[in-house]
Amino acid sequence: MEISEDKLRRLEKPKEKIGELLVRFTDLQKDQLEEALQIQEVTGMLLGEILLQKDYIKPQDITKVICYQLEIPYLDEINVDEIDPDLTQEIPINYAKQKEVLPILQTDEEFTVVLSDPFKSEIVADLTEIFQKHISISVAESGIIEDAINKVYEKANKNIVDSLEDEFEENLDLEGPIDILDAGADEAPVIRFVNSIIFRAVKERCSDIHIEPYEKEVIYRFRINGIMTEILRQPLKTQAAVSSRLKVMAKLDIAEKRLPQDGRIKIKMAGKDVDIRLSTVPIQNGERIVMRVLEKSGKIMDLEFLGFTGKVLQELDALSRRKHGVVYVTGPTGSGKTTTLFALLDRINSPDKMIITVEDPVEYEMGGISQIQVNSKIDLTFPRALRAIVRQDPDVIMVGETRDKETAMMAIEASLTGHFVLSTLHTNDAASAPNRLIDMGVQPFLIASSLAAILAQRLIQTLCNECKEPAEITAEELEILQVDEKPEWAETYKAVGCAKCNFKGYAGRTTVCELLTVTDELKPLILQKADAGSVKKLGMKQGMRTLRQDAVDKIFRGITSVDEVIRAIQEEEEDEAK
Repeated sequence: MEISEDKLRRLEKPKEKIGELLVRFTDLQKDQLEEALQIQEVTGMLLGEILLQKDYIKPQDITKVICYQLEIPYLDEINVDEIDPDLTQEIPINYAKQKEVLPILQTDEEFTVVLSDPFKSEIVADLTEIFQKHISISVAESGIIEDAINKVYEKANKNIVDSLEDEFEENLDLEGPIDILDAGADEAPVIRFVNSIIFRAVKERCSDIHIEPYEKEVIYRFRINGIMTEILRQPLKTQAAVSSRLKVMAKLDIAEKRLPQDGRIKIKMAGKDVDIRLSTVPIQNGERIVMRVLEKSGKIMDLEFLGFTGKVLQELDALSRRKHGVVYVTGPTGSGKTTTLFALLDRINSPDKMIITVEDPVEYEMGGISQIQVNSKIDLTFPRALRAIVRQDPDVIMVGETRDKETAMMAIEASLTGHFVLSTLHTNDAASAPNRLIDMGVQPFLIASSLAAILAQRLIQTLCNECKEPAEITAEELEILQVDEKPEWAETYKAVGCAKCNFKGYAGRTTVCELLTVTDELKPLILQKADAGSVKKLGMKQGMRTLRQDAVDKIFRGITSVDEVIRAIQEEEEDEAK
């Protein structure tokens, strides 16, 4: 526990003499106090600081005395048996551990918590907003609170598991679309449990739900803003009921547990349509389940909202007016490529344009555009759909993903015959795209003559505007970011966490990107099969801002934090090293 100078000064202005209080409430001896008072007389130091330096008292001793002065209860132990585990429902365990706070009692007017520090007013503010009640505090040592948190949250988890096990074989019949908020208290525990997982995922804007069975337990994890977060652990024997329930919802074969299965669940939640793509894979201890959560708002986000600004936005506008050529959006899975493609299509879409897409699957439904979903079961593949599309006289073609030579060749041929083609490609950066196409077997001269631009992108978390706090950037951080110095105009912030952002410090994501335009100067490098480094070097010479430079710019503009960008850089370096 850190002891601030403000707290030490409070000890200098006690209602009773500080020395007497410390001797009464701690192990401090009178002769040690006399020694400290003599040092104080000579040096002018704060008495509490002297006693801490001499190791005559511990930080919690000061907290204990301050609590006595402020008439705040100080607990030497926490009786977890007297705490209702349901009190923890609105406080995530990560927040409880990070802030060292545990709810212990609730009445109609008051909510009581234990803190390790009586001066953490921001915690009281967070809890006041959540519970809309007066927050009463007690104080205990950090270690005592942490131990109690583990026990109380474990008990809360066990209560969920017990209710699930009570009716393990409950009827799972299901007909039609589901409104998960309609499941009443008389529903089977497994139904209520699955609904609560989905409800929480949508509420927390989770993109993927992972259910992973291991030797003794099942781990539930959410991917939120691209970050995996563990939310729950349950005994392995509960997994069969959850798996069966989800399979019924997705209209899959409950009895088939040896082969992978893919399905789709359509639900309504608070009037919103939510589309869930379910994938099951058999592993050693059961079936691993992943659910991609897509909230069908029907609204296509524009490029500005996604984070595109300045010169890149102007160049994307210019590209959207092209009559022919191929534009690739590149990046790893989950980097927002499809969202960007539809934002571009939204800019292009007008009554005088004929636009056709081929996707796997159709994620956004867009008016004025003909959308085809590939179906491998009937051999409706990307190449086959593309061959049909070209005969439909389109102006613009969007291909969800370029996976092979055949798809790449057809996209290039379409562009050479007067079509504007948009597609995605898996490469780490923009400069790697030409070589990726060459590796697929496409001739360099075809790439050079058809490729208009490559947009590489990633998604990084944006700071919560409600709780972000100014933070200076260190020399070490500047070195990692490969920046010489912080600009005079820059404002840098750090993540804190509040009720508004579910105590994460971040709220949403934004795009960082690099846009490589294929100029006449760049084409000879493609023809020569030049390495990605040479292509990137020329692109930067012509004004391309790299992914890292764009991310640093978003730090300096207060959109994201240094920690988030460094995390993304390290994650990228680990992926490249694999």
